[in-house]
Amino acid sequence: MTRRLSLETIVLLYFLSYLPNIVLTKLVTSLPHPGLGRPLTGLETLPASLIVSLVLTYGFIWLSGWHRDAHHPEGTRVPMPTWATFLSGIGTALVLFTVPLSFTFQGVSIPFIQLLMRGDILIIAPLVDLIFGRKVRWWSWLALVMVAAALGLVVQQRGGFHLPPLAILTVILYTIGYFLRLAVMTRVSKTGDPASVRRYFVEEKIVALPLSVAVLAAISAAGLGGQASELHWGFVSVWSDPVLLWLVGLGLTLTIISIFAAIILLDPAENSYCVPLERASSLVAGIAAAFLLHWFWGLKAPTGAETIGAAILIGAIVLLSVAPRLARKQARAEG
Repeated sequence: MTRRLSLETIVLLYFLSYLPNIVLTKLVTSLPHPGLGRPLTGLETLPASLIVSLVLTYGFIWLSGWHRDAHHPEGTRVPMPTWATFLSGIGTALVLFTVPLSFTFQGVSIPFIQLLMRGDILIIAPLVDLIFGRKVRWWSWLALVMVAAALGLVVQQRGGFHLPPLAILTVILYTIGYFLRLAVMTRVSKTGDPASVRRYFVEEKIVALPLSVAVLAAISAAGLGGQASELHWGFVSVWSDPVLLWLVGLGLTLTIISIFAAIILLDPAENSYCVPLERASSLVAGIAAAFLLHWFWGLKAPTGAETIGAAILIGAIVLLSVAPRLARKQARAEG
């Protein structure tokens, strides 16, 4: 895939798969459920969508043949993670259940929570590059500044970072998860070898997906508070509920997103290039989804500041697409 398609095409496909995922997530958690008389919570939707994604991802790994590039115990065909990809799998598990959860908080707009979560990662990206001695070029720094400006504009318009406690915890866990992922990616897989992309994806996902489901199941089994009862519904009652079809759609789009995201982030360029490219694309998807939800389902429209922020992000994507090509062209001319 990485040989046949340009990175910009992968980013476009990532955007197109992210858009329906956000719309479905927001609708399921905003429109009243016929049986419950209220919208489903994020914790009620997570178990089924993650289980569906687990099954589909494992199917993709096997049918695509990507499992052949992973490490295997001698004499077997079963892929096995290294210590590094196991650690990355833990980080990915944190990301897997915090992203869909972030779309479900009442009174918190999709563009705002996305800008907040993605902004943290943009700070981490150059730090990881510097830790591993990778050069950060001028267009990457400029893109980071542009995305940070978009974040600052929306935060200022909103009047600060006032969030529910669970939303704050979600942002913290998401940031920790992405730091682990970027550190491991930079150490073991950002080589430009397509086989290393496949190896990393397989080894990370065989840890992350079952771990994320197991953690949610443990919380449900513990029976602690309202969160446990919501998770119990998501693990037990959902399978005979008509909403399952929506959750299958969530699991499918989540699987596709994870494939494209891995290809973008594992590009051999510095994290300060790949991360803004991937983050800006997901943020624009969030803005576009918010407009679709407003036009067709009457949900709250993005604010003027959020729309301006999206325009800045589109500019960052264009910069990261054009500047490296111009630099290579100039280098060939001078050579």
